[in-house]
Amino acid sequence: MKRNEGLLPLLQLTAAGGLLFAEAGGWDWNGPAGLLRGALWAVVVTVSLLLLRSSLRYTARLKGLTAELHRVLAGHGGARLLAGGDAVWNEAVFAVNGLIERLAEVQARSIRSEAARQSLLANISHDIRTPLTSMIGYVDALRDGMAPTPGEREEYVATLSRKAYALKRLVDETFHLAKLDADDLPLRPEPLDFAEEAREALISRLPELQKRGIELQVRLPEEGCRITADRLSLQRILSNLLENALRYGGEGGVLGVELAAEDGEYRLQVWDRGPGIPAEELPHIFERSYRGDRSRSSRDGGSGLGLAIARALAEKNGGRLRAESEPGVRTVFMLALRRAEQP
Repeated sequence: MKRNEGLLPLLQLTAAGGLLFAEAGGWDWNGPAGLLRGALWAVVVTVSLLLLRSSLRYTARLKGLTAELHRVLAGHGGARLLAGGDAVWNEAVFAVNGLIERLAEVQARSIRSEAARQSLLANISHDIRTPLTSMIGYVDALRDGMAPTPGEREEYVATLSRKAYALKRLVDETFHLAKLDADDLPLRPEPLDFAEEAREALISRLPELQKRGIELQVRLPEEGCRITADRLSLQRILSNLLENALRYGGEGGVLGVELAAEDGEYRLQVWDRGPGIPAEELPHIFERSYRGDRSRSSRDGGSGLGLAIARALAEKNGGRLRAESEPGVRTVFMLALRRAEQP
């Protein structure tokens, strides 16, 4: 049936209804006023019936729309709706498809975050339990007189102290990471000299460098390298990078720190000549839940959180942190921060 053919009986029916209503109300159908009243009534009823028929058609479509939304909300994904109606319906379909895609992205991200959180908790639990068990063993040995000489007792106490500080570092890093995740770490950007901050971080490590026989190669500009950053965050990044280089650079190795200006930013490189990072592990080293060589990290007291914290802090200060490694030759961590505008 053609569209006009379907409307004609409807118009006729509503016009007849209008006549009956007018007669029942005592309206005068003679003359222009009566004809106008009848025509207006016919139009009103016809539009009402057309809207009713359209609403029935939209009801079926809306049922399909809400069914897909319920599937997404229940975590089962959702099919994209197909356009193919009037402009209003197509606009609604476009908006709802965008909502379905956003919900799917949020759910997928939530699933990944939960998996990473569970893995992180498992790693932290292991890293806390291991030194605690060892510390209990040393305490029991001291109590039971298993270290009879002063030299042995001093060695046991030194070991206990070292493990206690490693445990404290793990707790501090876990707390720091939790504050980063909750966006509860206020930054106080201020003008800083990047080279001077790097020198200060190196000076704090000199005793350990000398003790381990590590050669230090430094290339830092004498003139001011002005940046704007949160000082505590910057010192934490530098400390974590130096700690990482010291841990994996090897006894009697070489550790380098270089700073240069390039493309409107300052780039600090911290490098070592240790065993390096395998190519398959390099893309994951900044992931907090990733532990490449877990036995090596555990043995050397690493928490697996330092690099994740360093990158997060770098990004919060408007910078970036990346790594390159050629196993057996050189591993480089590069921290880039924007140069401050000169006054």
